[in-house]
Amino acid sequence: MPSTVTCRVEGHIAQVRLNRPDKLNALTLDTLQDLASTARELSGDRTLRGVVIGGEGDSFCAGLDFATVLADPPRVARSFVPHPVRGTNLFQEACWAWRRLSVPVVAAVHGHCYGGGLQIALAADLRMTTADAQWSVLEAKWGLIPDMGGIQALSQQVRMDVAKRLTMTGEVVSGTRAVELGLASEVHEEPFVAATRFLEAVATRSPDSVAATKRLFGRTWTAGDRRTFARERFEQARLLATRNTTIAREAAMKRVVPVFDARRR
Repeated sequence: MPSTVTCRVEGHIAQVRLNRPDKLNALTLDTLQDLASTARELSGDRTLRGVVIGGEGDSFCAGLDFATVLADPPRVARSFVPHPVRGTNLFQEACWAWRRLSVPVVAAVHGHCYGGGLQIALAADLRMTTADAQWSVLEAKWGLIPDMGGIQALSQQVRMDVAKRLTMTGEVVSGTRAVELGLASEVHEEPFVAATRFLEAVATRSPDSVAATKRLFGRTWTAGDRRTFARERFEQARLLATRNTTIAREAAMKRVVPVFDARRR
């Protein structure tokens, strides 16, 4: 059976695609497993500088493929059981595994971005979208709630009243409106190109400082002052001892393009 998620690495940037275009990339349990497995495989590549995640065909992702998923109730039940260490079940891990990567992840959104697809997009660090893309917390249509880490992700992106409205109604908003609400980051005619260019720009910076930035924001965004200050000190002290920090400093002083070593962790 062909993988429902494809991945190729070009110039140290991974291009990851949901690959069920005939089904608008609707999510099956295999797709969720493929997403989590792909993220884990990429986590071991210390030369990686970023990830673009998108969908083949006419859509980013139309949400869960209920007919396929519900055809195997025992597997669904097993998929709800959380991992004892990570604390996520399969549905949540398919999204949150991308948060754990030490490199920036950018979602390139076009067409439908519904339900579980929206939660995958929210797991990225940035979201580039076409103006006419359709975004929706579609779980409301099925009498459900976001359960792939979506509530946590929504709380980090939009006001609570906005999150409640979107989650209670399941209304569909355009890519332009998604940016206005804070769901998406930027509108582009070619989101894949915009996402890749952003990551190419980030790749001119130390991979260690980029990784530290992602960890710092991820672990302190809702933390108190003292915890944030402590994390800042920890990350900065570790960066000062890395070879890539020296490379960045020397390149800046000489006004040359830095050539970095592989990421430390």
